[in-house]
Amino acid sequence: MIRFCLGQTVATPGAIEALAESDQAASDFLHRHGSGDWGDLDIQDRQSNEDAIRNGERLLSAYRTGKGTKIWIITEADRSVTTLLLPEEY
Repeated sequence: MIRFCLGQTVATPGAIEALAESDQAASDFLHRHGSGDWGDLDIQDRQSNEDAIRNGERLLSAYRTGKGTKIWIITEADRSVTTLLLPEEY
């Protein structure tokens, strides 16, 4: 179940390349993010996301592709856009 609006979804060139290299779909990671599976975040960051859902703040998830590349997903506070990106592209 999706817990918040993702808005428009976009991806950086690095994220697109990482997904292609691992033969994975962006939708798999977007579904996890939208359902509140925050991936590789510590308990404090997970709680920050839970608070952000209620307070209308920015949301961040972190995952690894099957090839081990770290991908972040960020949903803006106004829920207008969700971006898949590599940490170094932030």
